Amino acid sequence: MAPSSKSFVLFIAVIFSSMNMSFGARHLLQATIPSIPTLPTIPTIPKPGPLPPLPAMPTLPKVAMPPMPTIPTTLPQPTLPTLPATQPTLPKTTLPPLPSLPTMPTSLPPMPSIPTSLPKIPSIPFLTPPPATSP
Repeated sequence: MAPSSKSFVLFIAVIFSSMNMSFGARHLLQATIPSIPTLPTIPTIPKPGPLPPLPAMPTLPKVAMPPMPTIPTTLPQPTLPTLPATQPTLPKTTLPPLPSLPTMPTSLPPMPSIPTSLPKIPSIPFLTPPPATSP
């Protein structure tokens, strides 16, 4: 099918569907509004009377527990070793002298000269044309 015939078939389908929709809309406009059924009434819940009192908590039997062990109020103190009367002296150490700082230059080195002429590029013999043979 050519694109124009497909478009024609689509156009006809849209026309018929819009006719059906317009008939349905006309029917809805001409119909009478149905009556809405009434909702049933909700019965009220009866209020409960006073509740009976809760039973008393039962008493549990007392079990004889063994006595807890006693903790001594003072613990034995360990004996500490005695410190020596004089402290030993540490050996004297000497450090090597620190190296001296290098001297800073006072002037900058000379700048290299920039060449003003280009170097000669060697020619490649096989890229040059051959010499002429005719006078």
